[in-house]
Amino acid sequence: MLYLSIQTQNMKTTSKFFIALSLIISVVTTSCKDKKEEEEAPPTTGGTGGIDASTAVAGFEILSRLPGIWNGPVTSSTPLGGYPEWIVDFRPVSGAQVSAKNELDSVNTILMGFFIVKHGGSYKMAFRNGGGFAGSQRIAYAVIDSVSETVNNYFYRFIDFKAGKNRVYTDVLFKDDSLIMHVYTNVYNSLPSAQTHMLWKAKLQDNSSAAAAISTFSFPQKQMVKDFTTTFDSRTEAIYYSAADLAIDPYNEASQPYLGQTTVNVSFAGTYTPDPAKKVFLMITTQPLFSGMTYNPGQLKYRSRYVFLASTDNAFTFNYMHPGSYYLYTLYDANGDGTFSSGDWMSSNLTNTWTLGALGTSNVNTLIDFTIP
Repeated sequence: MLYLSIQTQNMKTTSKFFIALSLIISVVTTSCKDKKEEEEAPPTTGGTGGIDASTAVAGFEILSRLPGIWNGPVTSSTPLGGYPEWIVDFRPVSGAQVSAKNELDSVNTILMGFFIVKHGGSYKMAFRNGGGFAGSQRIAYAVIDSVSETVNNYFYRFIDFKAGKNRVYTDVLFKDDSLIMHVYTNVYNSLPSAQTHMLWKAKLQDNSSAAAAISTFSFPQKQMVKDFTTTFDSRTEAIYYSAADLAIDPYNEASQPYLGQTTVNVSFAGTYTPDPAKKVFLMITTQPLFSGMTYNPGQLKYRSRYVFLASTDNAFTFNYMHPGSYYLYTLYDANGDGTFSSGDWMSSNLTNTWTLGALGTSNVNTLIDFTIP
């Protein structure tokens, strides 16, 4: 099951944040500079798992179609309903794996990954997704079941490794610059068959951010990432819920290669006293939103990671983050109206940039020191 319900209605305010940014153009006189993405050499993977370029891998071509920043609306049968946009930054993390991490706050997160496995005596694509939701953890694994690749229509279906399509499955379709992900579930076996859980219709925003990793790994390559030959033999489904289950997660987040982490430290200028009931919004982009004093809304396509925090949270760590160069924008919802508008506070530093290396750790400071007119 794809646990997209971690994305709350707060996401509907994301674009309004950038409207607020444009209000300070005539006040703030800082400049932004583009920075070419830099990455360290990848870790040694220890071989290809006995396969090579001539080996048949079911669904292999999906790897070449996933990298990039995708954004689009979600419709959902969950209590949260739909929302206008969900942003996912897929990039290679090895020669045979693509991943993306998202978080809403410190307890609601999701990590998705597509990678090559050995299962049922052959090599094929697998899909791992899940993370935290409302204080609990859920991780699900699915294996490629159906592939249809024609001109401008590339379809891939992933089903639960053990319980099959009746329990949960995900359809992934690529057409032109679109990615359509349709997730079905039987809701913890409470329905006779799997029904729509989530539908995400996304457009490709940018693929330049993934270029460095593609070059680093000569991506994609046919390499076995995990041997799942017997992994799910004793299970009724390939979904992990309990603490005991999570302890035997066959490919937990800490095992993911290449990714690093960035800790953002948040502070307020002396004249600003935040209300503990209000929120701070952190937005990370791969290219700057400003050139000098000029705000460029076309740069919104480079949004990569974001999170909503309580104003009392002094720091947040973005885990399992792709190596590369980034820009940070920070805003505090001072009037508590759930939107970003005149009277809210933000950081006047529009050139807060850093570069994260492979398996690296970065610390970034942001000071909220400006009131939007």
